[in-house]
Amino acid sequence: MLPADARLTVPVLAPTGGAGRSTLAFLLATELAAAGDTVVLDTTPRLASPWPAWTTGPAGGGLSALAPAEPASREAVRSACAVMGGPAGEWGLLTDGRDWSAPPLDLPSDPAAWYQLAALGGWQAVVADTTHPVTHDLLTARCAGLPGQTRTWLSLPYAVPVLCAAASAEGVQALQQAVMVMSAENLPLHRVVAVLVATGDGRLPPVVRAAATMLSGRTAEVVHLPYDTTLRANGLRSGRVHGRTRQAAARIAAAVLSAAHESWGAPLPPAPQPAVLRPVSPAFPA
Repeated sequence: MLPADARLTVPVLAPTGGAGRSTLAFLLATELAAAGDTVVLDTTPRLASPWPAWTTGPAGGGLSALAPAEPASREAVRSACAVMGGPAGEWGLLTDGRDWSAPPLDLPSDPAAWYQLAALGGWQAVVADTTHPVTHDLLTARCAGLPGQTRTWLSLPYAVPVLCAAASAEGVQALQQAVMVMSAENLPLHRVVAVLVATGDGRLPPVVRAAATMLSGRTAEVVHLPYDTTLRANGLRSGRVHGRTRQAAARIAAAVLSAAHESWGAPLPPAPQPAVLRPVSPAFPA
């Protein structure tokens, strides 16, 4: 169990689109709910995100209920969450669940803004479903002399990233390239959990197995997420997944917790808290 004052940050990253980030974030949150109070932050614009369609509990106010120009309270952030259920318990989801015709929200790209939101909500485990391609982001940031989103996510307090890719020749090539660039940028690969997401039944191709062997020596752990026909047929809203999918998700969650404990100790130290807003004193009368 995570201590009450701890906050584990788990950004789910990928070098390309279509790598199964959202599905993995869903499964990971379902497992981490057994370790502590858990939330998923949906950083994807509404009409490109699958999360609103997966909402099964009260929708809350969603991200649109949190005005960016106004101070928010813990109660406001909590009430904006949709409530999701799973075998390990309920967990929260912060997404934009409005109708498709509503004006788009101006979502922040800075990971620190999302972390501040999670800190305000007081969750112990924070799973962030990211949208940016890792390798492109690192290269662009290097050329511009900026930190970039990937580096910022990894530099957040107690962050254990999950880097996923399709279990195919093209997928592992993109994953290997991302790991190579992350190594060149001196990012903490020792606490990166790599996940190979199967795209079909059967054994992994030889090139994928070879890549998994190579990556196991450079990352905290490499986990294979098997193809799930039940999940493909019914979607995540039904909550029905194959037993082996649940076992793989539990192994990923265990790898994340193990990497966190090896990096910072067990139990995790207390997390930073957002600064308290103090009332502004009225001007003295003339």
